[in-house]
Amino acid sequence: MAERVSATIDGQPGTRRAILMALKKQGEARAEELDEVDLSQKLSRKEQDERLEAAQDRLMALRLQLAGLIGDGLIGYRELRVGPGRPKHVYHLTPAADALFPKTYSELTNELLDYVGAVKPGMVDELFEMRRQRRVEGAAARLAGKSFDERVCELTRILDEDGYLADYERQADGTWRIVEHNCAILGVAAKYGQACSSEIGFLREALPDAEIERTHHMMAGAHMCAYEVRPRRPA
Repeated sequence: MAERVSATIDGQPGTRRAILMALKKQGEARAEELDEVDLSQKLSRKEQDERLEAAQDRLMALRLQLAGLIGDGLIGYRELRVGPGRPKHVYHLTPAADALFPKTYSELTNELLDYVGAVKPGMVDELFEMRRQRRVEGAAARLAGKSFDERVCELTRILDEDGYLADYERQADGTWRIVEHNCAILGVAAKYGQACSSEIGFLREALPDAEIERTHHMMAGAHMCAYEVRPRRPA
């Protein structure tokens, strides 16, 4: 499984946070623009040299931070040629970094669902059912033609791609355990139980030849949602 960033912007160390905040506000910037050097004309030559040396040290440290952020997949860059010499790097945030910043999707979704439920009682249930069916149909092509074990693994990949930070483990008795370490719609699930019933309904319909039971549930206080998956015994 690919490693994911699971922090927020407030959880980033000071310098990294400052860089990410600056790029978020500016869109893109060169390293020199992220650490502007202000040399006052009233300073002596020695004082200017000392400040310049300190600024160069800061810039070197800043470049190390930028390299680390690139390695973490949080920023990227484009090359900009300004005259002779090596091109300049102009840095920008990646989608992974943008995900660190606060989002209010769940609040908006809940508000809209409240309106729908007020205007047409029962429509909220229908919407979650439509979502479940869409997910089942989307998974069908990816699961077709695979063995039971392969389908369990592929279904877990689908959950992971949907933002559930999912992984799987085969137990000693041959059953499987699927774990969702993150709930992609936690804010909605906390208010609308249909989100959780829709989730296990999706898993059961995607694997009709499996017996699937939820063993851990975030809404019940667990730090994850986990499912036991075993092949259905012939009648």
